[in-house]
Amino acid sequence: MPPEPAVKRAIAFIDGQNLFHAARESFGYPYPNYDVSALAITVCQAQGWVLSQTRFYTGIPDPNDDPFWHGFWSAKLSVMGRQGVHLFARSLRYRNRVVNLPDGTKHTFLAGEENRELMYASPWISSAWLIVRSSMSP
Repeated sequence: MPPEPAVKRAIAFIDGQNLFHAARESFGYPYPNYDVSALAITVCQAQGWVLSQTRFYTGIPDPNDDPFWHGFWSAKLSVMGRQGVHLFARSLRYRNRVVNLPDGTKHTFLAGEENRELMYASPWISSAWLIVRSSMSP
């Protein structure tokens, strides 16, 4: 096993819709008022990691379906891009995935593109973390 690196580099992968729904459920926030750059920096500093990149994924409602949220996410992504966040956005599509765990419980999560990106980045980083929404059910 290779020795632990002296400098631990990290890439933050953040699923915007999942983070929004988790913050809404946990804290009652009616809109995505989070700052992903500050969140990534804070988590990495607390762990003693060097943040290499922040990558943000989100679905955006079609302007014909929901003009308000389309405009909101378009503006929020524009700000994040100017902050150096790597962005991936596409039309909003939810796909629930259920995984049966060995202890008999089921883990439900919203699937997205972040898992594929994490696989591609893994040879170049010491650690990575995902912010996703999940629920446990018996």
